[in-house]
Amino acid sequence: MSFWENFWNIFWWFLCVYAFIAFLYALFVVIGDIFRDQELNGWLKAVWLVLLAFLPFLSVLVYLIARGKGMTERTMERARQYQEASEAYIRQVASVSPTEEISKANALLDAGTISPDEYEKIKI
Repeated sequence: MSFWENFWNIFWWFLCVYAFIAFLYALFVVIGDIFRDQELNGWLKAVWLVLLAFLPFLSVLVYLIARGKGMTERTMERARQYQEASEAYIRQVASVSPTEEISKANALLDAGTISPDEYEKIKI
């Protein structure tokens, strides 16, 4: 067997593996979208899943053509909600203002927990 015949066999094998992995990714994205879609009722979800089980390649193509725009909108909305939630969490955790810190330090100074020198360091 020559080098080029072996090379093209390997190239073809990698191409088939890549196509199979891409198909599996699309299949799982579609299944995830079916379960996350609030507009579909249970029966339509079941029909889509049965079609995906028996005619997977055709069903993925039909789903992407028929519901692809809504799938994108739902994904973008979910990403926006996650972004807002993470920003709200960061604001909640990191939002200690300097005046709050000084008032807390003043309370610690009044209680005798910290010295006046430590209080001055906190104020700066």
